[in-house]
Amino acid sequence: MIVLLIAGLAVAVVVSLIGSAGTTSTLAVPATERATAQPDGAGTVAYVHILGAVASPGVYRLREGDRVLDAVASAGGFTPTADQRGVNLARFVVDGEQIHVPEIGAEPSADAVPPGQGAPGTEQGKVNLNTATTDELEELPRVGPEMASRIIAWRDTNGPFTAVDELTSITGIGEKTFEALRELVTV
Repeated sequence: MIVLLIAGLAVAVVVSLIGSAGTTSTLAVPATERATAQPDGAGTVAYVHILGAVASPGVYRLREGDRVLDAVASAGGFTPTADQRGVNLARFVVDGEQIHVPEIGAEPSADAVPPGQGAPGTEQGKVNLNTATTDELEELPRVGPEMASRIIAWRDTNGPFTAVDELTSITGIGEKTFEALRELVTV
């Protein structure tokens, strides 16, 4: 009986190791499900519209902390004519954003510049926490209307930021969010 139990346990371990280890998939959210989709406990949900030179353009449901690379993979990868240099694959995705993968030789559109890389209203490609408007703050990853309002409220209450690290004193800006913002903002 003990031998059978040990053999069964060994088979279960081998099957779980061979099974679907290391594979993940992100599914496109059908239009009928977009408004009602809820987080599944695996983190905050981000809906990203990816279009251009990808195999299956569309709106995809990703997790907080996913990067543009994950969005491209969800869309089936690059087409042979994609200009892969036209997108920053390491950048975190932001809920509600649109990612355009250009064709080789195509001119980048003015609205395709990600925050922190020369976006309008920024100095040296960084958003100034002391002068940024709500709209400019919302262009940053992980900053929506509510977070932008908190940043401006903190600035109004405490005076100008003297260091980027002061962002951590704002409710809702934890370690992950601060790391995503640190290189994109200035004071």
